[in-house]
This record gives sequence, C-alpha cells and structure tokens, in this order.
Amino acid sequence: MERRGFLRGAVIGTSAAAFGGSLWHGAAFAAPAQPGTGPYGALGPADANGIQLPAGFTSRVIARSGQTVSGTSYTWHSAPDGGACFVDGTGWIYVSNSEINPNGGASAVRFNASGTITGAYRILSGTRQNCAGGATPWNTWLSCEEVSLGYVYESNPWGGTAYRRDAMGRFKHEAAAADPVRRAIYLTEDESNGCFYRFLPTTWGNLSSGTLQVLKASTATSGTFTWQNVPDPDGSPTATRDQVSGAKRFNGGEGCYYADDTVWFTTKGDNRVWQVNLAAGTYELAYDDSLVSGGAPLTGVDNVTGTSSGDLYVAEDGGNMEICVITPDDVVAPFLRINGQSGSEITGPAFSPDGRRLYFSSQRGTSGSSSGGITYEVTGPFRA
Repeated sequence: MERRGFLRGAVIGTSAAAFGGSLWHGAAFAAPAQPGTGPYGALGPADANGIQLPAGFTSRVIARSGQTVSGTSYTWHSAPDGGACFVDGTGWIYVSNSEINPNGGASAVRFNASGTITGAYRILSGTRQNCAGGATPWNTWLSCEEVSLGYVYESNPWGGTAYRRDAMGRFKHEAAAADPVRRAIYLTEDESNGCFYRFLPTTWGNLSSGTLQVLKASTATSGTFTWQNVPDPDGSPTATRDQVSGAKRFNGGEGCYYADDTVWFTTKGDNRVWQVNLAAGTYELAYDDSLVSGGAPLTGVDNVTGTSSGDLYVAEDGGNMEICVITPDDVVAPFLRINGQSGSEITGPAFSPDGRRLYFSSQRGTSGSSSGGITYEVTGPFRA
C-alpha cells in the first residue's frame, strides 16, 4: 500500500485536520502491510501505569471515570471512547465520548502550552452510547451514537449548545472524517453487514442539510467504486444500508481517518484497514490480519488516527491491548501495550497540535467495567 510519496507537515484548515494531519498521496499499493520492526524499536517493560512503551516515551494518567480530573472540580465520564484534539490559543483541548446508554455524551479537558490541565467540562449530554466520531475543519466535534437509528451530534469543544444533525442519517454510527477538498464527511457503520457513507452538506461548514450517499462496489477487496444517494436517510422503515442495490458491505465499521485525497477506515469483524483513494475512485486493503506472514501484531482493529510522518496509529479493541503503527513503508508493529486490562479496549487516539503527545483511553480499565475507564497521555520523540 505504498504511501512513500506523502507530503510532510501540511495542514488543512485550522484545527481538526491538523490533528493527526499528515497528508498522504493515495497511491495504489501492491500488498497490505506486513509485520516488521517499528520506527521506535521494541517495547520496554511496563511503567508505573502498566504501559509498555519504546525507549524515550513516558505516560501519565489524565483522568479516571468517576473521579475528578486533577486541578478541576469536574468528574470524568464513564466508558471514554472516541476523541480528538483542538487548538486552544497556545494550548489545546482533548474531547472524549462516553459510550454508555443512556446519558452518554462527551467531555473535554483543556491544557495550557506546557501540557498542564487547566479545565474539564461537559460538552454533550442526553445522548446514547456515543462511540467514535470526528473533528471538523471548523473546530467542532461530531459525536456519533452507536445504536440502531442513532444520530450524529455536532458539539462545541469549548462548551455551549450541541446540535443533532438529522440529515447525516440514522443508523448505527461509529466514526466520521472530514474531507475539505470534496466537502464531504465520511461515516462508518458498526453493523456486520454495514456500509460506508459520505455526507455532502448543502453548505460546507453547515451540517443542518445535505445529501447522504453510500459507497457502491463489487464484493472484492479492491476495485473501483461509485457513490449513490440514500433515498431515505432517516432509516425507517428500511435501514439506510438496505436502500441502495449494490451498496458494498463492510463487517463492522469502526475508526475513520482522512488525509490528502485518501480515507482509511477499519472493520472489526475481519480485522481489516481499508484505504479509499478518493482521487482515483479505487479502494484496497491497507492491512488484513489474515494476510500477514507469521503472527498478526494487530487484531481487534478499532479507532485510527495519523501523524505528519505518514504513520497510521490503530487502536485495538481486545487483541493484546495495543496501539499499533502502520508506516508508509507498509510495516505494522506495536507502538504501545497496556498490561493487566484484558477486559477493556483502547479508544480515542488523538495527537496534540504539536504532534508530541498522544491521548487515548482504556475504556474499562483494570476493572473491566465502564465505570473504570482511564484516559492517558503519552509523550515522547514522535517522528515529524
């Protein structure tokens, strides 16, 4: 899946596209990524937080479910899930969903320029099982409900009113990724026979109206594709995934990430990472655990993000509780591993604006319960 021709350090928009905002050229690739030595070498022994990291990297706990966030009076939510970072003056904000039903929603933690926590607060309430989502180039957070006939909510990382975006369709939403070139939002669906969608707003930057489309393609793992309008985005009485003949099925859509004419998304049912070359109108496999030589380092694929180095970071739901990196040279390797939390999953990976800090959560922590979630920060020499 050759991604060697990427552009370094380019940024689309002012915030959302900048976080994890490397720009890859969506060139065709010859084969899915294979195991090898990662760019940071082997994992070291577990640190005091139970996290194995490469040399030079350190971790700290940012928040724990049911406990007040350090330096604030805000109690962190249960089952932390999808997340993103936003520029906040000289600092930044990390937002995180809560995957509980009912009363899911999302919260935020604010940091100053040195990484000190300066605030924490609720940005979305009264919603259900908010799993993943995505940031927009106009600095809002799209929080997606992972329930039948779920909605997408657009919330403000600084707090204030959140809006339900009905036109984006009602289905078992998972993740979202914004494409400012085509002025589209890509959406995954967490069903074993789910689809891959895009939403075209009537006006870019305003998600109150627009057209929902579904990807059409053959049943193969590579080829060309087209888009077709979904006649009835509200998904009732016929589910959105069943309204268009020839819509391509994906086994459990999860994370989604856009950069430079390419969108990547994961499917947990078959442990695959898909690459869609939007300029060429083709799709292929970037990773498939059944096609690797030897043991597969990445299983239970889930949330995904990227960096200015051209690396993809894929979090595991289960597996070895790892975040794995897929490099532009088509090597897949563990970047970190959480020990003693086999009843959990890793969620919400997102990089700070300067690319030096990686945020993520263990959704159920050591307890295996949604009330035991832990949100972490890893700092170190991430390659630029």
